This record gives sequence, C-alpha cells and structure tokens, in this order.
Amino acid sequence: MSIEFLSPISVAFRSLGLVFRSKADLILENVVLRKQIEILKRQNPRPAITKADRILFVWLTKLWNGLKNAVLFVKPETVVVWHRRGFRLYWDFISRHGHGHNNAERRREIRRLIKQMALANPTWGAPRIHGELLKLGFRVSERTVSRHMPKRRPSADKHGTWLTFLHNHRHAVAAMDLFTVPTLFFRQLYCFFIISHDKRKIVHFNVTFHPTAEWVKSQLQTAFSSAHSCKYLIHDRSSLFSALVDQSLRSLGIEPIKTSFQSPWQNGVAERFVGSVRREILDHVIILNKRHLYRLFHEYLDYYHDDRTHYGLDKETPYSRPVQARPSDMAKIIDLLRLGGLHHRYAWKDAA
Repeated sequence: MSIEFLSPISVAFRSLGLVFRSKADLILENVVLRKQIEILKRQNPRPAITKADRILFVWLTKLWNGLKNAVLFVKPETVVVWHRRGFRLYWDFISRHGHGHNNAERRREIRRLIKQMALANPTWGAPRIHGELLKLGFRVSERTVSRHMPKRRPSADKHGTWLTFLHNHRHAVAAMDLFTVPTLFFRQLYCFFIISHDKRKIVHFNVTFHPTAEWVKSQLQTAFSSAHSCKYLIHDRSSLFSALVDQSLRSLGIEPIKTSFQSPWQNGVAERFVGSVRREILDHVIILNKRHLYRLFHEYLDYYHDDRTHYGLDKETPYSRPVQARPSDMAKIIDLLRLGGLHHRYAWKDAA
C-alpha cells in the first residue's frame, strides 16, 4: 500500500473546499484520513518529506493553533525546529545578499582592512582591531574580525634566536615533560620523563597516579644524582613545574628554562618523543595498571635506545648502533621481534 502526500497547492485548494461542507462530513473524512495515516506510519515509520511540505507545516502553525493535535507523522517539536532552521537561513541570506553589490563590496573592504591592520600592527589582536573599525564607522562584530584575522607566525628574530640557542647548547640541554595514559578502568596515569637534546637519550622516567611538585623534585634529584648532568633544563608552564621545582634545579647547578605561553615548538624534542611513544606503542595496547605501563615503557626504551633510528640523529640510534657488515655470501637477514612484534630489528645471520 502506498499513499502519496498532496502538494502544498493541492492542500490549500482542498482546505478552501472544506468551508462549504457539513460538519458531519468533515468529522467522518477526518477519521478516515487519520486512520490511513496511521496505517501508512506503520508501514513506513519515516515517510519522505520535501522542503515544500516543511514550508507548508510551518505556514499552517501560524494560521491554526490546532495543528499540534492534528499532525500524526511529524512531531510538533520537529515543526518548530524547521521554523528555526528557516529563520537562520533567512537571516543568513539577508546578511549575505540583503544589500546586493554594495554589501559584498563592503565585506571585501572590511576583510582587507582587517588584514592590513593585523599585518601593520603585529601586537594588535582582534579586540583592538575591532575597536579601530568601530571608530571608522564599520558595524562589525568582534567574532567576524577574529574569523578574518590572518595567521601570524612567531617573530622571525625570536624564532631564530631560540633555534640558535638550542643548536649552540644542545650538548648541555635537556627537557622534561609529563603526559597522561588512561588505564583499563579509566584512571589517569602520568608519565614523567627527562630527555637529553644531544643524543635524544631518556635520562629518567617514572609513572604515578598522583603527580605533585614534591614528586617531580624527587625525580629530578634521582635523575641528576648520577653521572647524568646538564646545564639547562627546558620545561613548559605546567603548574607541576612550580617555583619549588625550579629552586631544586638551581640547587643541582641546572638553570631552568621555561617555554613561552602556548609555544610547544620551544620544547619540540620532548613533544616529538611523546608523539613517538603514543604512535609506536600506546595506541596499540590497553594499559592495565601502573606496573603494566612501567614494564611496557621500559621495553620501549630498550627498543628506542638500541634499535630505533632517529631522523634528528642522521638515522643513528641514541646508543650508536654499529653497522653490521654481511658476514658471508650465504648470510641471510633475520627478523628480530621487539615489543611483542609491534616493531622489528633486522640483522645478518650466517647460514653456517
């Protein structure tokens, strides 16, 4: 059984014809129509509704208060949603095309001014540029200004100075950071590590559920009480790396270097290590508990130091993996599994 919906024009003409019919006929016809709609709804719970149908229902809500009780296959809330959607489309059309060519030209002029002001005044943000546009008589929102602001890279001088510092002091520079790992039961574990810049070696790592500044201080004392040492230690502005931590570093003869706000590139070596850990192991396993994470992290560091080549080290490993010459013409390459087969190391093996 298939019942097609009438077009909006047909519905309008039929509605006019109802005026001249008796009340009894209208009641009976209404019962029959509603029964047919109920049958149709059972066969096709979600009938196709065109844009014209939506417009008709929205229009009828303005003319007839009883529409909510008459409609069966469309919820009254759905009609309200259609109306609000149409309202947004209407004002979007008005804002874009309401004034024709002049409006489009004015928008282009505003975009040009925003770009011009932003490039000419590197320290100006969207609020400052918005205020300047208001003073010029342009009625525009601050959100519009933010949307059309050109992307500005960090100052070339500042960027170059930082890279020069890292290059000249990389043998005396290390970095520390924390990253989180969810366990099987959604508890958050925190991994702390210190990485040297010269050979990308992990100087120290540990895992905890409850990191504090005192805990970080104890990790630093453990890491730098042995032969490992550095002159500068880079860290971000996390609340865990507080004044207490900086004071502890200075007592060890290490100068703490804080990165700028929202500048992860200034601690790029540590950030890249976190990305490597996630891509190469954490994205492939579910951590059960603290002991499980500690064991996996230890296995990964063995692979990271001894087997894994690094772009930043000219395809060398942190522990300088030696080049293995082919022992004989009969030798074959064997596959050595690492981290349960997630990664591999390859080596020559003599057939004899």
